[in-house]
Amino acid sequence: MTFVDEVKNAVTPRAALLVIGVLALQLLFIASYIGALHNPKPTDVPFGVVAPQQVSARLVTELKNLPGDPLDPRTVTDAATARQKILDREIDGALIVNPRGTTDAVLVASGGGTVLATSLTKIIKEVEFTQHRTARALDVAPASDQDFDGLSSFYLAVGWCVGGYLCASILAISAGSRPANRQRAVIRTGVMALYSIAGGIGGAIIIGPILGALPGSFWGMSGLGALTVFAVGMITLALEALTGIVGIGLAVLIVVIAGNPSAGGAFPLPMLPDFWRAIGPALPPGASTWTARSIAYFRGNAVTGPLLVLSAWAVVGTVITLLMAMRRKPDAAEATAEAATGPGAGTGDAGSTLA
Repeated sequence: MTFVDEVKNAVTPRAALLVIGVLALQLLFIASYIGALHNPKPTDVPFGVVAPQQVSARLVTELKNLPGDPLDPRTVTDAATARQKILDREIDGALIVNPRGTTDAVLVASGGGTVLATSLTKIIKEVEFTQHRTARALDVAPASDQDFDGLSSFYLAVGWCVGGYLCASILAISAGSRPANRQRAVIRTGVMALYSIAGGIGGAIIIGPILGALPGSFWGMSGLGALTVFAVGMITLALEALTGIVGIGLAVLIVVIAGNPSAGGAFPLPMLPDFWRAIGPALPPGASTWTARSIAYFRGNAVTGPLLVLSAWAVVGTVITLLMAMRRKPDAAEATAEAATGPGAGTGDAGSTLA
């Protein structure tokens, strides 16, 4: 047999397609991460302005017309309202003009991202300098001193997501990518639910009591973690049920390649390019990162939308997994084995109760 024949026998068309698919994922990974993170800059950041009526409109227009459109300013009635809007995560910062002096205040929230808070402060100080005024920063939702650059929420969410698709991938590799029947699909779903609860509580213990990296409700974080892991795990199982082992790659595409750089972790959403800013809130890493920060620093405000996003992924993944298992017909080998052994005999693929 010639070398060419050996290659043809060794490298099947299916193997070649899988290698090409992995190469595509690799290139997409590079393009997505570098595309999202190579040049972060604030764009249309929701920003409040509290100023005397006679200067408020002029100041809002001036801030709106800054080069590069870093701010999306709007008038706010008073400082207390501006502070509350920041805590409600409706705006990311605010300028409070002092009508009786030349020193104003910039309200920021480093808990939502230290880089963004620093950028807003720098922008306003430059504007104030041109007006012969000064500004001092007031952090109304400061990040923990154990949470460098506000990254702990992001890495916590990434860890939960990684656990979700790895658990689903292990089930596929060890027991077949497609459940043999509805009962096996239910078992896999149950395993994923138990794993998710353990992963959520474990992550909350590490980030809170052990490391002290994030404040906030322990059980709130645990619940978020369980939902995140379950959502990612079930959508991975669903993709595996639809496409076989290729589903693992599709899960990596959604969660890692598209989801992680758009999550607002390393740089908050207002600092990302339009494409990643648009998709981030709709993907599990972004929804989980936002919610973790809200629990830690913003009194649990503005979490309804992200929790609905995670719930939608979980529900869709579960429904598809169960429906695909119900539609699957036993193959010839399974039918022969069942006929030989009689009703009630085990026919699981790979001999696993998780098939």
